Amino acid sequence: MPNNRTLTIVKPDAFGSGKAGKIIAHLEQQGFVVRAAKVVHLTDAEAGEFYAVHRERPFFKSLTTFMTSGPCMPMILEKAGAVAALRTAIGATDPAEAAAGSVRKLFAESKERNAIHASDSDENALREAGFFFAESEVLRAL
Repeated sequence: MPNNRTLTIVKPDAFGSGKAGKIIAHLEQQGFVVRAAKVVHLTDAEAGEFYAVHRERPFFKSLTTFMTSGPCMPMILEKAGAVAALRTAIGATDPAEAAAGSVRKLFAESKERNAIHASDSDENALREAGFFFAESEVLRAL
């Protein structure tokens, strides 16, 4: 399977508590390569646009409020089967249900403060990566 890319975000809870480096190291140990990264503080409008797919869901307002509560760190990661591999690596949304050794089991506080976002499909990974990064900001494989 060829390498492909996905988007992840170290969310404000994990970034603000100094866990970003540990999360990145954990993902790199699992074979992910960071191709782009930056620290941002989303505005209400940006969070609303990024999570627009959830606009009609009951958790939308609390999600956007949380994602604007402090800086976060979006990254583009590369690995064979990146989307599925990252979804496995981060674990279930609720850290109590996440697999041992997964990012959320190790670093999340709760179902709502779950440390990390991961794209759920190749199509969404492309859209989400484009939300945060211009192609010129993404490192190519050496």
